[in-house]
Amino acid sequence: MAEHETRDVWVPDGRMGRLPSAAGLCLGIAAGGFFDGILLHQLLQWHHLLSNLEGAPFDDLRFQIFADGLFHVATYLLAGVGLWLLWRRPRAPRFWGDLLIGFGLWHILDAVLVHWILGLHNIRVDAADPLVWDLAFFAIGIIAVVLGLKLPARRPPGQAPALGLTLLLCGAGIWAMQPPPGASGMVALFRPDAPPAAIFAAIQEMDGRVLWTSREGDLWVLAVEPDRGSAALYRAGAVFVSRNAAPFGCITASRAS
Repeated sequence: MAEHETRDVWVPDGRMGRLPSAAGLCLGIAAGGFFDGILLHQLLQWHHLLSNLEGAPFDDLRFQIFADGLFHVATYLLAGVGLWLLWRRPRAPRFWGDLLIGFGLWHILDAVLVHWILGLHNIRVDAADPLVWDLAFFAIGIIAVVLGLKLPARRPPGQAPALGLTLLLCGAGIWAMQPPPGASGMVALFRPDAPPAAIFAAIQEMDGRVLWTSREGDLWVLAVEPDRGSAALYRAGAVFVSRNAAPFGCITASRAS
């Protein structure tokens, strides 16, 4: 006898009558994590995962970047689980609504648990009133959940969303590494054991100039043409390179004693 697979049934009038799908929730929460990690951690650099924690090792920028990396690993794993679930059961008629609910739940849980209960960071750690930004982040989550619940059921999308989201997730990390257009300054943080000769050779390869370097020799501020990439610095032992001016705030905080 042929084995029948249980699938969600398409209901033309849009009635739901079920809990949100695990695939939609996982991918929505992962999308919220990528929004936070790529936009707020990397591009705008408003905070790190553990920005509000003081003392060793939290005052070391390398450790903060390492913690952000672990956060991104966990987010990728959650996205992988969601894509696997979506591939196995691609006929959920409320997938897009579930995705939006998961996106909103990320904002709500992050604000309540990470910002207010654990106090690991705020949306903008350098703001005069960080609570205002946290409340705005929380409000985005509420709005997304409400919109997801109200979104009517659509015709089942099949496996196309899984393929599209896979390509989107793979491209997100590459896009996040691109510098802002026209940026000429560059901040580079190196491993303590990075050879100075290799650093100078990388700067010369990029036709750059040294504007400032820390007393420890691990932090460098360079003038580099906008069309120059940062691969040479990473080969010389860099663990963090940015063309955004915002890292100065994080660096100042990490150097303060």
